[in-house]
Amino acid sequence: MPADPDNPQLKKPDMYESLRDDGASKEKAARISNAAARDGEQQVGRRGGSSPSYEEWTVPQLKDRAKELDLHGYSDMTKDELIDLLRDH
Repeated sequence: MPADPDNPQLKKPDMYESLRDDGASKEKAARISNAAARDGEQQVGRRGGSSPSYEEWTVPQLKDRAKELDLHGYSDMTKDELIDLLRDH
């Protein structure tokens, strides 16, 4: 599949959109879809790690992750708002 003309950095735009629909952040979806284009989906699936869904994280854990990503404005957010922030960064 050719690269997406709207975002030439995405090598598998359909996979990217599917990952975004499943709740992956923009960064994670791009990283996975580009690795799949480079190495093949089976390779990426085999070496992928596991992490609990953001819904399973505590608010302090979500705030720590937002801080790691250098996001701003999260200190007074609810859990749902933090999850949206992390997924949409």
